[in-house]
Amino acid sequence: MKLPHPFFQFRNLVIIFALLIVAGGIGYQLGERRTRVIISPNKQIIFNQEAPPQLSVDFSLFWDVWQRLFRSYVDAANLNKAKMVEGAIAGMVNSLGDPYTVFLPPKENTDFKQDLGGAFEGIGAQLGMKDGHIIVATPLRGNPAERAGIKEGDFILKVNDEDTVGWTLPQAVSKIRGPRGTVVKLTILHNGDRKPMEFSIIRDTITVPSVESWVKTASDIQEIKGVKDISAIVSRPGKIAYLRLSRFGDHSNDEWNKAVSDLLQGQQTNGSVKGTYFFLRNNPGGYLQGAVFIGSEFIRSGTVVSQVNSDGTRENYPVDRVGKLLDIPVVVLINKGSASAAEIVAGALRDFKRATIVGETSFGKGSVQTPQDLPGGAGLHITTGKWLLPKGDWINKKGIVPDVAVPMDDASASSDAQLAKAVELLLK
Repeated sequence: MKLPHPFFQFRNLVIIFALLIVAGGIGYQLGERRTRVIISPNKQIIFNQEAPPQLSVDFSLFWDVWQRLFRSYVDAANLNKAKMVEGAIAGMVNSLGDPYTVFLPPKENTDFKQDLGGAFEGIGAQLGMKDGHIIVATPLRGNPAERAGIKEGDFILKVNDEDTVGWTLPQAVSKIRGPRGTVVKLTILHNGDRKPMEFSIIRDTITVPSVESWVKTASDIQEIKGVKDISAIVSRPGKIAYLRLSRFGDHSNDEWNKAVSDLLQGQQTNGSVKGTYFFLRNNPGGYLQGAVFIGSEFIRSGTVVSQVNSDGTRENYPVDRVGKLLDIPVVVLINKGSASAAEIVAGALRDFKRATIVGETSFGKGSVQTPQDLPGGAGLHITTGKWLLPKGDWINKKGIVPDVAVPMDDASASSDAQLAKAVELLLK
């Protein structure tokens, strides 16, 4: 999950003051950071920062390899120095063995921010990691990936014939995205298959609202009409509200507020609903504060989530507003693609006994990443802590086990067994 940099909260208050001290501050900072400013032979200014004095690190091997490459590599004249530095930084970060602590070059950092913003150019699939491999967390409905036959849980073995072994998640996203109308070739292994398949997918502009909602009678819910023995359920009277959250992004809170307001206004016109099923399947997470905001819609008081930081300190994130859905019965749908902030919300509603959890065991991501912007547009996401559910559970690599386990054996559009169980529970 991603936390906005704390600086953003008071940036506007200090910007004038910063302008006043910047001239003197530059000289001070250069001295404090032991930075040497030199002029290269081609008249470029180079800032060369030495290792901090408290660290005993020998960089001689690094520079030895650097010089050998420029001296001996067959195409040394075309070596890209900036790309080599980025590769060295990425290698240093990857050596931690944490798939969520990542260095993002400028393009990948931009892609990440666009994803949380809800608009980008690509194939329309949310990606994830499983056992060190790139997987499809979910193909977005109605977009090129789904139309091509890409499925939830697919392993992406190659992108344009490049092997994805060792790739980070942002690296995979960057390789798969591209301008609208261009083609990307994916080598895919469907979950359970033995033989990979190749897909050539035309990229498009993907605009994805993070919230969907509606109110229907059971007989009008198309997604459950093909479920076995469904007739007894759909004949029951009463309406059900549907709230689906696909990510905890930049605009999710505003979209959520509108959906809830529309739902409540609709009740005044069309009568009350029996309950709501809250769709968190294939939600990969997002901002921690977004999880607190959504959880507060259903919970009256208490701690939604706690964060244990790298320095051992603990922060509790309590309910931060008066919710509008504090009394409505809730069934939460999760699966193995529900991760991070989605698991916080599902787990908090479970711990406060505000919802019945239906579906499959969730992904199991219990760590917190803090994104930091770097010079030149790059970014660094650092795992700075772990989060705990209200009862103290750390679900990392374990996930949230549903109250009612319902596997997704049938992937057809009209046979959603999990959704059928949610409707059954709400119409009791």
